[in-house]
Amino acid sequence: MTPGSLDVLTPSLQALIPDSREAEIGPGRPDAAVEAPLADLDLVAAFAPHRIVDLEMARACHSGLWLVHNFLDRSHELSQTIKNPTGSFWHGIMHRREGDFSNAKYWFRQVGDHPIFEPLSAAVAELETQSVPSAFASLAGNSPRWDPAAFVDLCAAIKRSDAAQLPFARRIARIEWELLIRYSYLAAIES
Repeated sequence: MTPGSLDVLTPSLQALIPDSREAEIGPGRPDAAVEAPLADLDLVAAFAPHRIVDLEMARACHSGLWLVHNFLDRSHELSQTIKNPTGSFWHGIMHRREGDFSNAKYWFRQVGDHPIFEPLSAAVAELETQSVPSAFASLAGNSPRWDPAAFVDLCAAIKRSDAAQLPFARRIARIEWELLIRYSYLAAIES
């Protein structure tokens, strides 16, 4: 099982996850085919048979689903109302994707030391051994602490002109998304 394995999610939530192993690092194009299902998503039904014990974390899942389908405004509407580190994390990703890099860094500072930082750092370190462009300095380093600001800087560099690193950054973005959606889901349900 990979660190961000989504097999723990209910089938109805899994059905809303795109198959791609990469995620957008920019705004992307909204997927109109899932707009209505996401807008009409009944969290209680989507999480069944599990009982939601933390509604903010269930809403964090919903924010992440909007985001993975490139509905940045809808994700933002939700994430900015979630008053916990995970809400700040989704909020930071959204601002990073829209290209508001200083605002993204602000929200990542609000996250603090998130529980997914260690597995994210380990997954990126493994990815780096397989596919890092030679001119790229390590994001993961030797620390179990993920540095979201360094990833913001990488995304900004790609937007400016460093397209060679785009596939690597898109893979990192997908790993980050998978870990955070899984974390949000598990924190939302009764264990």
